[in-house]
Amino acid sequence: MWRSMRLARKAFLGSASKFRAPQHHARNPQVLQSYHESLLPPLAASCYHYSQLSHFTSRVSFQSRFDRNPRFYSSDPYPEEDELFTEKPIVDSGNGLDENLFGANDNGFDDGNAGVWSVDSSLDFSSESVGEIEKFDVVEGEDDNVSVSDVPNNTDAIEDMVQKLEDLLSLLQSSGSDKSLESCLEGLDLVLNEDFVLRVLETPLVPGESLIEFIQWGFKKNEDLVTKKVIDALVGAISKELIARNSYALWDLVKYAGGKDLGIVSTETLNELLSLFSRLGKGKVAFEVFNKFEDFGCVPDADTYYFTISALCRRKLFDWACSVCEKMVSADKLQESDKVGEIISLLCKGNRPKDAHNVYLWAKERKMDTSRSLNFLISSLCKINKMMSEVQTLAKETHSPSQYEAVEEEEKECIHLALKMLDDFPEKERTYAIKPFSSVFVGLCRMREFEGAQKLLFQMMESGPPPGHGIFNTIITGLSKAGELEEARKMLKIMEDRGLKPDVYSYTVIISGYVEGGEMEVACEVFHEAKKKHSKLSSVTYHSMIRGFCKLEQFDRALGLLEDMKKSGVRPNADEYNKLIKSVCMKDLDWKTATKLLEEMVEMGLHPNEKTKCLVRAVKELQEETTESQAVEAAV
Repeated sequence: MWRSMRLARKAFLGSASKFRAPQHHARNPQVLQSYHESLLPPLAASCYHYSQLSHFTSRVSFQSRFDRNPRFYSSDPYPEEDELFTEKPIVDSGNGLDENLFGANDNGFDDGNAGVWSVDSSLDFSSESVGEIEKFDVVEGEDDNVSVSDVPNNTDAIEDMVQKLEDLLSLLQSSGSDKSLESCLEGLDLVLNEDFVLRVLETPLVPGESLIEFIQWGFKKNEDLVTKKVIDALVGAISKELIARNSYALWDLVKYAGGKDLGIVSTETLNELLSLFSRLGKGKVAFEVFNKFEDFGCVPDADTYYFTISALCRRKLFDWACSVCEKMVSADKLQESDKVGEIISLLCKGNRPKDAHNVYLWAKERKMDTSRSLNFLISSLCKINKMMSEVQTLAKETHSPSQYEAVEEEEKECIHLALKMLDDFPEKERTYAIKPFSSVFVGLCRMREFEGAQKLLFQMMESGPPPGHGIFNTIITGLSKAGELEEARKMLKIMEDRGLKPDVYSYTVIISGYVEGGEMEVACEVFHEAKKKHSKLSSVTYHSMIRGFCKLEQFDRALGLLEDMKKSGVRPNADEYNKLIKSVCMKDLDWKTATKLLEEMVEMGLHPNEKTKCLVRAVKELQEETTESQAVEAAV
């Protein structure tokens, strides 16, 4: 009996057993799994007759779902067909589906899988004698649209569809064919629809180039394939590969689809394209995608602006990036602090700190966390002089004072913006923000705005971060070069009052300022003060003093400093000797002292230049000629 039931079931399911994973991809476990789990059921479900067949066989094979009827075990081995099965008429509900496909069956079991065929509940299954069922002949009803006689043909159609899909995937995954892919596709005799194309696009490990050619061929064959689902699936498949050639072809297909219908291309699809071109570093194409949003009827969102700006900055297209930033600020889209901080950093790296500052102010108004951007943005605003130094030099060479002044004004504006940003530091973080405060302080001193620099210095002394030697040396240097030497000496006093010991550099800068002004007595005063605080001064300090005495032709004091320099353990360099030799020869014509200095240089391992040697010889010869002429005149 059970053997007969198996034979009967096999008669209806014979062709179903032919469904198997494609042998072409047996070496590919992912493709094999996709066939077993996802490919065959949707394909079968899309065929109406296969659905009828599967519902019928599920009722026959699983007897636990029905009440056992004693008539099934009757002594008659060949019961009448009408007694075994009843047919349900197909009812069209308007959506192309049979209402009886999902609902209660004749036996009262609402299992959700009831089909057109069902077992008659009135059958009497007897367990006393069992006959063998050789075959099932189901008579086609008068009002039915489908009969069991159609099942083998429908099953063959499904099998043919699956086989064509296998052949297509095998073709797309293969390479090295002599024929073009388009000619091979023509030979497959495919019937294309959206479900079929989506299955191809969702199959893993298919090269993107082959997918592009297949979709291009498919769009030529059937324009109805240009749908949102197909475009989204295609973009998702190609974006996994970072291949520029395929990305350009993908963008051409998206433009073609967007030109047919405004609803086909979505904002999410375009954002995925922007992300792809950003990773590839294709800024110009990304900008083209951004400009197509309005044409496709899409509204840019936060990701749109972020991906576009990132792509443009990667290619150093900062003018376009700044224009996108302006649109982002006016649209008020981006709300993530991390992405805003990254945009600010990208603009700063591209020497666009003012545009980055505009983004910063916009984020600050919306109470975003901008603390991570403070340090980098302030430093960039204060380092703008590096970018403008070439412009300033060019302005000087071309004798264009107006251009030079414009650059200088812009630099001052940037420093003042950075100065205002210092107030945005939280009180807890202000103590450790020595780098941005120092950057602003140096910028103010560079622009000779010493009043603002001193004001900032007092603020730092009061509420932090505490200024160190670098801050004081910066303002002392600026004041000394500007000739405000008394203010510079006051800064020395403030350093000492705060427990900071002025270093040699601080004294040297002030000494150089007095030497430049010819105030050697005050310079000597500061020099002796420095010697009290430091046992050993630098060679630069002595060099400044020696140069000052040589200018005043006080060579004895200059030579005395040279001896003091050697006693203090400071090794004089060739510059000190050359300066002294030149001064002695040119102004005092003392070639003997110059010769001694030359000998000292040689003893110390220093090498005097030829100009210095020639100068000493010339002065010596001149002096000898003068002496001889004087002797001749005296004899006469």
